[in-house]
Amino acid sequence: MASAAEQMANSISLAKFAQATDLRKRLWFTIGALIVFRFLSYVPLPGIDPTGLAALANRTTGGIIDLFNNFSGGALKRASIVALGITPYITASIVVQLATSLSPTLNSIKKEGESGRKRLNQYTRYGTVALTLIQGWFFAVQLEGNGAVVDPGLLFRVAAVISLLGGTMFLMWLGEQITSRGIGNGVSLIIMAGIVANLPTTLFNLFQQGRTGEMDGFKLSGIVVAVVALILFICFMERAQRRIIIQYPKRQTRTGMQADRSHLPLKINTAGVIPPIFASSLLLLPLTITQFATNLTKGDTWYSEALITLNQYLQHGSLLYLALYGLGIVFFSFFYTAVVFNPEETAENLKRHGGFIPGIRPGKNTEVYFDYVLTRITVLGAAYLAIICLVPEYLVSALGIPFYLGGTSLLIVVNVTMDTVTQIQSHLLAHQYGDLIKKAKLKGGRLR
Repeated sequence: MASAAEQMANSISLAKFAQATDLRKRLWFTIGALIVFRFLSYVPLPGIDPTGLAALANRTTGGIIDLFNNFSGGALKRASIVALGITPYITASIVVQLATSLSPTLNSIKKEGESGRKRLNQYTRYGTVALTLIQGWFFAVQLEGNGAVVDPGLLFRVAAVISLLGGTMFLMWLGEQITSRGIGNGVSLIIMAGIVANLPTTLFNLFQQGRTGEMDGFKLSGIVVAVVALILFICFMERAQRRIIIQYPKRQTRTGMQADRSHLPLKINTAGVIPPIFASSLLLLPLTITQFATNLTKGDTWYSEALITLNQYLQHGSLLYLALYGLGIVFFSFFYTAVVFNPEETAENLKRHGGFIPGIRPGKNTEVYFDYVLTRITVLGAAYLAIICLVPEYLVSALGIPFYLGGTSLLIVVNVTMDTVTQIQSHLLAHQYGDLIKKAKLKGGRLR
């Protein structure tokens, strides 16, 4: 039987949008911020040669540049001021979270509450600046080496690095503003906006290949069916939960003694879309450095050959790349789940409030049970993420399907969309509760 909250959520209609003023403001702010991001992706770096840039884009199609370009919404191949996207910020977040788990000093800062969270965010920003400077310098050198710059030299490199730093820091700030003043997670929405922006062109090219006969009709139909099935499977798995029954001591009611029962929902995919984003971001850094360094060492013999060999083994779609990507997804699934859900803290809170799991003693036994259940469902969640991301990636590479239809892209789009819709529904539900409270107060006033 559905709860009162679920029944109220199901009764929410589009007419409620007209009454929810705060929600409308948040939606308009989010849409406006994403439009600003899309405009910035078309602002080129100073000193770029359009002809040389177009030739570079054609030569690097299908490699790591396409992977990087996907997350930046096409800004990389346009050499925009936001060409690096939000990736340096994500990589810095990974490093800070890993360091927090390994360093007792940072772990104590994390436990300080809001002040500790602000300090860790500040460290993340410092890391973002450092990574952007490194990646920006390699990106500027790559543009020079491939003839995409009008006047190569130190002045261009400095100007490009400063512009890229400003673009990345602005996107980081924009993502934080969307999270606090808009709807949904700002960083995830910026990544999703970049992927969605490329989907219309990709779908048009795909169907154009089917119309001209470049792609077999059966193969095209199979791709469409596979994409739809993949979306449905992602939606099913993202809503899957393991509900643990929680019981509270009996209390006196009008009908006698009654025990309260509730449940603790544990998502099969507790980590959400974070593992594939983190894993791809970590792989992008060494791949970018090795690919860019290859162009700088063309005159060397063994060093240049070693970089070229490493670059070939780590190319997008290769077996080594897929293996490292899969291991990264599994690792971050367990790591981020441990960050989000703490069995010891949850068991202690239940014990403090008198709650217990039927058949399990409060305290240490409850903590062990939570850890046991969480480990099992995380194995399922990590396997699901690995299959969703790796199998389509392999098929994309083997069949030559555009990268934007890969499993990682669809997972990000579907997951972020579901999360945003859930937050919209929560705001509408809160607004509806507020209306009920106002009506109850008015009725109470009339009775007096």
